Amino acid sequence: MNLPFFIAKRYLFAKKSHNVINIISLISAIGIGIGSMALIVILSVYNGFDTLVKGFYQEYQPNFIVTPLHGKSFHLNSAVFEAVGRIDGIESLQPVVEEDIFVQYSDNQSIAFIRGVDSSYGRVSGIQNSIKEGEFKTFVGQTPHAIVGMELAASLRLRVRFLDALELYFPSRNATVSILNPSGSLNSETLYPSGIIALNKEFDSKGLFVPLSVARELLEYSQDEATSLEIYLSEAGRANSGNIEKELRQILESAKGKRISGSDTSCCQITTSTEEPQTGFNVKNKYQQNETLYKMMRAEKFAVFMILFFVIMIVSVNIFGSLSMLIIDKKSDMDTYLSMGASPALIEKIFILQGWLISLIGAAIGIVIGLILCIIQQTTGLISLPGNYIVNAYPVEIHLADIIITFGGVALIGYLIALLPVKIMK
Repeated sequence: MNLPFFIAKRYLFAKKSHNVINIISLISAIGIGIGSMALIVILSVYNGFDTLVKGFYQEYQPNFIVTPLHGKSFHLNSAVFEAVGRIDGIESLQPVVEEDIFVQYSDNQSIAFIRGVDSSYGRVSGIQNSIKEGEFKTFVGQTPHAIVGMELAASLRLRVRFLDALELYFPSRNATVSILNPSGSLNSETLYPSGIIALNKEFDSKGLFVPLSVARELLEYSQDEATSLEIYLSEAGRANSGNIEKELRQILESAKGKRISGSDTSCCQITTSTEEPQTGFNVKNKYQQNETLYKMMRAEKFAVFMILFFVIMIVSVNIFGSLSMLIIDKKSDMDTYLSMGASPALIEKIFILQGWLISLIGAAIGIVIGLILCIIQQTTGLISLPGNYIVNAYPVEIHLADIIITFGGVALIGYLIALLPVKIMK
């Protein structure tokens, strides 16, 4: 049997000659337990929101998105993207044309941005599941249609069943601006709304999907030109996304330092250029597409952890007082131990363990209660979210790392606090 541990345990649970020591020890353990419980619960709720937000964004985001390093657009009809399309595990390549434009609906006007997409985009991306009114169709027969962000539709007073058409305007790159007829220098397209969609605040407030051919015509792009290329993986490809990303980056890296040339009717070719590189591509995976959001969520979680952990540190200071009073109270016992042959190091170890046990017991009980509360919330949704959210109750997700960090941190602080009075009063 471990003698220092046995004596420390007896001192912790046995009745002291001064009841105030028991009270201070109990207050310390309860405070540490409440702090540990709060850490587990709040960190688990943050995990739940983190997973919820990631799932919401990743539901319709491409696995990879390719954008040019130089300029706004690039040509897709090249050997580079033919090689990309042959990568095993890629299900679909979706060219996208995006630009800010001026939109008018009836007497209402707004600055918006269009996303020109292929007719299969809604099905491939899964974005059609976010339609709130109408359906995701870029063409109805031969007539081009638009899918409008929910807030933009509200500001334009637009509904799917209304008869008015959307008018899109963009300055022509080739026309000369005339003071007498400024509208003559604008390209325009007319579309009818087929759906209203809700994705995120940025898109909903000013975005709309239009047919890819209409966007290219409005912006005077060639038929193989795009501002980005969205890449969607098959189910098997998603399981091997790391290797696919590596292969994709290697293929696109080979385009650096080369100029892509060609016309609307001829196949683009890649030729070596001694001038400043005209090509080069930036590849973003799902995490990198929302890197700022994920970093912000991690920073918030870390800040909350540090605040609650600081509270636990303050509560742990009570252990200093409790242990100091216990050392004074057990002065006669210490003399007895020394006369029986115990070393000063053994006596120090007894009181360090006694103070440390307060922290460990408080942390263990608090973590267990916190886990029970999290499991209850997971299974029953006991505490509901106020307002109109996509979930009715606070989401909770328990991570083993949070439990280990919480218990380890409290144990470390408890040990240091217990060590301090022993070293001072020896």
